[in-house]
Amino acid sequence: MDKPRQSPTDSNSSSLRYAGLGAQFLVAIGAGVFAGLKLDYWLHTLPLFSVALPLLILIGIFYKLVKETSKRKNDEPK
Repeated sequence: MDKPRQSPTDSNSSSLRYAGLGAQFLVAIGAGVFAGLKLDYWLHTLPLFSVALPLLILIGIFYKLVKETSKRKNDEPK
């Protein structure tokens, strides 16, 4: 039995979606590091914020990702 083949446009749209997700990860983490460095410099602290902000951003992104993927799984008809 042959598997149904994806059309090239389906494959391209899927890869573009994941490329966009990766770009969002990089921008969000970069913004968190930048903001953390500025806060650490302004408050004259150890690199507390430059570590904590990207971790909080990662937690938020993974929470959003799990929430979205579980919603899609539950929306499928039985």
